[in-house]
Amino acid sequence: MTMASERRTDGGGTIGLVAAIGSVAAVGLGFSITLPLLALTLEDRGISSTWIGINTATWGLAAIAITPFVSRLAARIGTAQLLALAILVLAAALPLFYLSPFWAWFILRLVGGAAVTTTFVLSEFWISSAAPPARRGVIMGIYASVLSGGFALGPVILSLTGTQGLLPFLVGSVVLMLGIIPVLCGMPVAPKLDRRESHSFGRFLFLAPAATGAALLFGTIETGAFALLPIYGQRVGHTRDLVILLGIGVTIGNILLQMPMGMLSDRMNRRKLLMIIAAFGLLGAAILPMVASHFWLLMVALAIWGGVIGSLYTVGLAHLGSRFTGSDLAAANAAFVFCYSLGGLVGPATLGVAMDMWDPHGFAIGIGIFFAAYLAMLIIRMGLARLPRGNSQGVSKGVSKNVS
Repeated sequence: MTMASERRTDGGGTIGLVAAIGSVAAVGLGFSITLPLLALTLEDRGISSTWIGINTATWGLAAIAITPFVSRLAARIGTAQLLALAILVLAAALPLFYLSPFWAWFILRLVGGAAVTTTFVLSEFWISSAAPPARRGVIMGIYASVLSGGFALGPVILSLTGTQGLLPFLVGSVVLMLGIIPVLCGMPVAPKLDRRESHSFGRFLFLAPAATGAALLFGTIETGAFALLPIYGQRVGHTRDLVILLGIGVTIGNILLQMPMGMLSDRMNRRKLLMIIAAFGLLGAAILPMVASHFWLLMVALAIWGGVIGSLYTVGLAHLGSRFTGSDLAAANAAFVFCYSLGGLVGPATLGVAMDMWDPHGFAIGIGIFFAAYLAMLIIRMGLARLPRGNSQGVSKGVSKNVS
């Protein structure tokens, strides 16, 4: 009886997983409608690409600003209550973009960015809390696959509604509102945070560097890739009609490979798996220039490479869930999303510079540098972890012998 009670108050088991994954699936689908819709709407209104980029970056600034406070707000308001409120705010803000002048879009981007970041922090915290320890990796893989599927469906919905007029904004708002339904259903079993506990944010940025570093790397690569892959495709000789399909290759890989990678993370040391993923990412960056001029080879390479490196996020989340619980897990998850958002700001600008420095393959070179830096950090970190510490020198040696 005690175990069942603890399970219900710690995320709700299967019910909690369905509620959290269902809500974030709707938010992911709505968000995938929102991003291209907003960019195309601004272009139709004659806004320059520079200002569109600056306005879009406001999402990332809002994410960085709100994440340190999410766990504290959840402790005061309630995890499910704050999650439902954030989804409601995001859904309400979307039609206002269509009705507002451009200067107001910066305010709406800040509000919407804070809301969508809050939904991801809380839903991922809920999933981590509710996932059985022995299956945490595969649960995170299911979550990532569902989220990737939502992102893939967004452009399909836009193709049906069109990108002009108020209709696509209203459809996106309705899709987002659907995410509140599973949250309300799972509200009784949502994880609770004690107001009296400390919800420190900053220390978790460096307490689990393998996980937060994976989030930073993935944020850098994902946003940079989706922003600049079409440009890279054009520079190596492909037509505009073809290069817009390159992102689909990465998305398909994410959908297909997240569950297998999550299952693998349940069966081996997750730090070592992150090291393997980083090495694979570095290898893939080296291979891209060799296949870039052959479109279908490039698509296959992006699908495999993108699917594997997409598990940086999946395995990183599972690693956090295995290390922390309760308010610590909420704060650690906020730090994880913070690092991902920071990577989203760094990625496009840095890779853009690399593409200008090493034309045409600066895209692959820049990505390779990021993977090499993360891999070096992991190797140094694991090497330091094996060094004997103080009075535990003998114990450390014994553990090292057993591990080896």
